[in-house]
Amino acid sequence: MTSERVRPDRAGHSRRKDDHIRIALEEDVGFGALTTGLERYRLVHQALPELDLEDVDARATLLGRPVQAPLVISCMTGGVERGAQVNRRLARAAEAWGVAVGVGSQRAALDDAALAASFQVRDDAPSVPLVANLGVSQLREPGARERCRRAVEMIDADALVLHTNPLQEALQPEGTPRFAGVVDLIAEVVASIGVPVLVKEVGWGIAENVARALAEAGVAGLDAAGAGGTSWSQVERHRIADPVMRRVAATFQEWGIPTAESVVACRRGFPDGLVIASGGLRSGLDAATCIALGADAAALAAPFLRAAVDGEAALDDELRRIVTELRVAMFCVGAESVDELRSTPHLVRADVVSGPAPTLPPST
Repeated sequence: MTSERVRPDRAGHSRRKDDHIRIALEEDVGFGALTTGLERYRLVHQALPELDLEDVDARATLLGRPVQAPLVISCMTGGVERGAQVNRRLARAAEAWGVAVGVGSQRAALDDAALAASFQVRDDAPSVPLVANLGVSQLREPGARERCRRAVEMIDADALVLHTNPLQEALQPEGTPRFAGVVDLIAEVVASIGVPVLVKEVGWGIAENVARALAEAGVAGLDAAGAGGTSWSQVERHRIADPVMRRVAATFQEWGIPTAESVVACRRGFPDGLVIASGGLRSGLDAATCIALGADAAALAAPFLRAAVDGEAALDDELRRIVTELRVAMFCVGAESVDELRSTPHLVRADVVSGPAPTLPPST
C-alpha cells in the first residue's frame, strides 16, 4: 500500500484541523461493537458509606501542581481560529475548576510562528497543569529535541505529551507513519527536555509491553487513551478522497485496546509512574471507575469539546457535572480521598453482584 504524502502548508493545516473539529462534532466517528470495557466493571454501592458528602476530598497533585480533582481536559486542537477560541475557553474552565488542560499538536506552530498564539493559553490558566503536545512520529525529523523544547517554552508548559497515533498516520493523506526507533528517541527527549514527558495514545490504547518499554525509557507518565470513544480512523475516513483508502479506514473501525484493559495494562507495565485514563470517558462515574482500576487521573475530550463550542456557560456546566459525579461516586463507595478510591475494595466485574475486587496491580 503506497500513497503520496504531502506535508500541508498553513492553509492545508487549517483545513485539516477545521475538518477534524467539524467531523468529530457532526459525524458518526465512534467504534462499532467495540466499547471502552468500563461497562464490565461496577463500583459497589455502600448503603452506609460512613462519611459525609461534604467531607469527600477529590484534590490531588498532578505534574507538580495541586488540582481540585484528578481530571484533565485532554489535548484537542489549535493552529486555527476556531481552535484558538476553543483552547482559550478550555483553559479558562480548567483554571476555574482547578483541573489540568492540554493543547493539541503544536507541530504547525513550530513551523509557522504566526500560529503560536492559538496555543498560548497560560494567561488563561496560570495555576493549573498545562501540557504541551507533539507527535511521536515527528521525533524522526531534524532537530526534534529542540522542537520539543520550543513547544514547551511556547506555552510555558509543565510537561510535554508525545502523542502516538500509528493507525491515524497510516491512513491520513498528510500522515507521517515513521515510527522506527522512536523508543530510543523518546528516551533522548526525556534526558534533555527538563520537564516531565508523557506518552499518549489518541484512541487505540497502550499495551502492557509498550508501557514497560516507555517506563524503561524514563517517561514520567502514560495516557492510556483506549478504544471505545472517538475513532480517529473513522474521522480520517470522512476526509479521505481515495475510495480504496476509505475502505481501508473502515476496516479498522473495531481496532484497538478497550480503555479499561489499557488502564490495567499501563499500571502493570508502569507500576510506579503516572497513569492517566482516557478514551471514551463521558462522566465522572467513568473517571471514578478508571481510578479504581489503577489510574491516577482521568482525561476527557469529546464532552468538553462539544460544550466549549456551545459556549463558556455550557462548558462550566459540563465540568460541574463531571466533578460532581466523581465526588458522588467517591461518597457512595465510602472513599474520602482519591487515594482511598484508587485502593477501594468495592470494585467488581459487572456480572458479579458482590464479592472481591478483580485481581489488579498494586496501587501507587
